[in-house]
Amino acid sequence: MVTDPIAARLAALPGIQRLPSPKLTLFIKRDFLDGAACARLIELIDDGRRPSTIADPNGDTAFRTSETCDLPAGEPVVAALDAALAAATGLDPRHGEPVQGQRYAVGQEFKAHTDYFEPNGADFARYCGLAGNRTWTAMIYLNAPEAGGATRFKAVDKTIQPERGKLVCWNNRRADGALNPATIHHGMKVRAGTKYIVTKWYRERPWG
Repeated sequence: MVTDPIAARLAALPGIQRLPSPKLTLFIKRDFLDGAACARLIELIDDGRRPSTIADPNGDTAFRTSETCDLPAGEPVVAALDAALAAATGLDPRHGEPVQGQRYAVGQEFKAHTDYFEPNGADFARYCGLAGNRTWTAMIYLNAPEAGGATRFKAVDKTIQPERGKLVCWNNRRADGALNPATIHHGMKVRAGTKYIVTKWYRERPWG
């Protein structure tokens, strides 16, 4: 059996939890970011947010109703986050997309989806022609809304509750390198308050 060096590195982090499932390589670590970093990232998201979009429109205008923000790499808190993720995972920073922030108000959600791009999708060449498909996802909750906003991985019956500074990191592929449909997840509706997260995706080849 080939050991995934990224998974092995994550598994060695103090206090990290690994999902006990053969279907999906997923890790959870509380307090990955401190309160001050989370607060600053929330400010940046509020300053730059715009309606979120999806790569392959499916006719459901309510599929993804959150707001999105591309976070500036030159901001000290963003640069520190990038460095912390590279140190924790061992993933090559050159393969990383820019850090993205998301804001979910009451009633907003991102219905069940995978983070990788479908090879038969309409815009696969446009999104993956240079850097290849997405490999790992690192997502961090910046706060806990008053109600709702959990992330549900239906294929493995796992629901993760938002908690300030909590990292959720998973491999979008199986051990053999094939895309893993068990990574399908649902950013569930916020029922009270507002939810903020940041996400960093990594690619097969250097970004840009």
